[in-house]
Amino acid sequence: MQIFKRKSEIDFMGKRKLAVILSVALVLIAIGSILVRGLSLGIDFTGGTLVEVGYQDAVELSKVRDVLTADGFGDAQVQHFGTSKDVLIRLAPNAEEDSAKMSDRAFAALKKADAGEATLRRVEFVGPQVGDELTEDGGLAMLYALIGILVYVALRFEYRFALGSVIALVHDVLITLGIFSIFQIEFDLTVMAAVLAVIGYSLNDTIVVFDRIRENFRKMRKGTAVEIVNSSLNQTLSRTLMTSLTTLLVLTALFVFGGEIIHGFAFALIVGVLVGTYSSIYVASTAALMLGISKADLMPVVKEGANVDAEP
Repeated sequence: MQIFKRKSEIDFMGKRKLAVILSVALVLIAIGSILVRGLSLGIDFTGGTLVEVGYQDAVELSKVRDVLTADGFGDAQVQHFGTSKDVLIRLAPNAEEDSAKMSDRAFAALKKADAGEATLRRVEFVGPQVGDELTEDGGLAMLYALIGILVYVALRFEYRFALGSVIALVHDVLITLGIFSIFQIEFDLTVMAAVLAVIGYSLNDTIVVFDRIRENFRKMRKGTAVEIVNSSLNQTLSRTLMTSLTTLLVLTALFVFGGEIIHGFAFALIVGVLVGTYSSIYVASTAALMLGISKADLMPVVKEGANVDAEP
């Protein structure tokens, strides 16, 4: 399906210096926020107790927080879960008190309060050791994915393309994590899965663009490397935008109607798709050009004496 009726001739690479400045600024802001503010890690990573409570009528979170604070849970995280009648409470681990006793004490306090009749829906415990292991495993999974991509793209294309694609993926991941850090949105296992999915999505877009660049480098006799990359980006633009728009439609529906439990997952993917679309156009190709990719690097190797061997 073509979005543009006429062949587009957008000078993407003419704006690549501005794109580099924008990308570097965004990445520095993201790294700065991650270093200063950190990520708001969920109970999956920090360990602790999760208590889900249901009320017959809508309840104000401030009342629930006041009750918990009065009972010694001043650091409890309280939020609505799905509807205004359902409340999710996260209690930080306490070395001096058993997790089961903490959840019982918190629920007993809520039952006695006049915030409404509370019903216990579920209780989950995550130990600090499990949280540390998940943090380490998640980081290793991301590192292994990037190394695997580097090797795959280097074998399929050329090492400059491999470095360009990995630079674009690191760019996408850092900006996505930076947005979660800046707005202190909870980072849990579902968000970690979404970040890994962003790597796959962004790579797919980048491979399509690189495939067309390689094809045009071999086919187009005239034109500089910048002109050929520009032509390739314009030829794949409809496909890139259509894929991103249809994916965003699904993710927006998930974010709006999917419920509280997948808000973080859907939001991370929405951010990742937007940033990944931008990076597949500007970051990956610009990085390959800056690394000095040329027509000679992509021409098939002709073995010496091959024509002689083919003669009868």
